[in-house]
Amino acid sequence: MRGVGRAGTFRWAALLAGLTMLAVSGCSGSDGGPAGAAPGGSGGAGTPAAQPTSDVPGLNQLPGQAFYVSDRTNAAQQVAALRSQGRSAEADTLLRIAGQPSSQWLGEQGAQQIAEQVSRRAAEAGRTAVFVAYDIPHRDCGQYSAGGAPDAASYRAWISGVAQALGDRRAWVVLEPDAVAHTLDGCGLKGDLAAERYGLLAFAVQELKKNPNVRVYLDAGNPGWAQDPDAMAGALRKSGIAAADGFAVNVANFYPTDRNVAYGDRLSAALGGKHYVIDTSRSGNGSAGADSWCNPPGRALGEAPTADTGRPGVDAYLWIKNPGESDGECGRGEPRAGQFWLPYALGLAQQAAMR
Repeated sequence: MRGVGRAGTFRWAALLAGLTMLAVSGCSGSDGGPAGAAPGGSGGAGTPAAQPTSDVPGLNQLPGQAFYVSDRTNAAQQVAALRSQGRSAEADTLLRIAGQPSSQWLGEQGAQQIAEQVSRRAAEAGRTAVFVAYDIPHRDCGQYSAGGAPDAASYRAWISGVAQALGDRRAWVVLEPDAVAHTLDGCGLKGDLAAERYGLLAFAVQELKKNPNVRVYLDAGNPGWAQDPDAMAGALRKSGIAAADGFAVNVANFYPTDRNVAYGDRLSAALGGKHYVIDTSRSGNGSAGADSWCNPPGRALGEAPTADTGRPGVDAYLWIKNPGESDGECGRGEPRAGQFWLPYALGLAQQAAMR
């Protein structure tokens, strides 16, 4: 049983005037700082510098926040649209999402250019970009986010292009949500296909880590998925976790932080103390059950992104899944996976305000 949300493609507001590109955001069954790494090793968030204001009214880099707040996200563009329509109350509510750092998903098209542009804008702002690499062959087992690179050679070229695009700028990369877990469930990625996937993930870690300012976290599922953490640890070892900075849990899911920490700590112990990050984007009201991964109602925004979690071994809380982007067409009239869904976004923000 997967128990996780999937995602698909969404239209990215281009950094170059007049250009529209496609990227992937959402997923899973789911913007470099100044010189001087934060404690914990290279690629840290660093110390935020004084920041310019955003093109979107009310959207600025947050004082003390290490990660990049982009004004090119779907939520930020919706804030601007709402203000232009005089819908100020809704815009203010949506700022609870748009005003926080979220991740830039990289998919089949335009990934290299997007990675270069977003990481450069983050560096100019004195912040660290967060990316999700999401183009593994046989992606999402043919579900809502089916696709990915057509073969192993294409994927190696794709991830090398992303690594080159980041240059020497700071970035954190969450690597291929669901990819490891799908070798352990009923997806069908077994034998040679699983071995190929492990090899591609290990290659991706090595390519991205050629830049010492990049941190890499392999996705490791969530505490509601069926696999044994010990089996997950074994699969992560095959996927190059030794060269990575750690792993990510709860991507695009809803489990509360305490439960994610219990799962993450057990997995960390099995991996010799590897650190991890937690997706808290929609965890404010916890999970509605292992089977309720697809746009469940009544959920809320979770802890704000931060590299100061106060928890040993937890490098950051991140909004890896962009709040307000659909998990998929779940049979209730929802948008396709990855498309921004204003009513759901407002609901997440309103529920968080009530907590």
